[in-house]
Amino acid sequence: MAKKVAFNIKLQAKGGQATPAPPIGPALGQHGLNIGQFVSQFNERTKDLNGTTVPVVISVYADKSFTFEVKSPPASVLIKQAAEIAKGSGVPNKEKVGNITAEQLRKITQAKFKDLNAYDLDQAEKIIKGTARSMGVEIID
Repeated sequence: MAKKVAFNIKLQAKGGQATPAPPIGPALGQHGLNIGQFVSQFNERTKDLNGTTVPVVISVYADKSFTFEVKSPPASVLIKQAAEIAKGSGVPNKEKVGNITAEQLRKITQAKFKDLNAYDLDQAEKIIKGTARSMGVEIID
């Protein structure tokens, strides 16, 4: 028989650099989970994403055991990396802060595709374009 999921915890942490400090420690500690075990497993699984913020969904079971799923990095993080900018624009319709190429956009879309609510790459690309536009990043051909 399958274990019963008591609750799910959603967090964002830097890949390969998780520590028991906030936000991870308090979120897991209040549910009685082994924080050190999670941190070591998370760092091992995300060592190739060193320093990139990644979302993680932790399923906690009634017996205090857990499993977790690492999602792809947020589109905004991938866009900032591709455009080599620190942050998006405060007024994206007036002030542009960077550019990415159509090829970079396609790579970001392919990386995010499984986590997007789209059936094909063209529709997924429109979602990523909208994120870039709202950050003040232009798509150049």
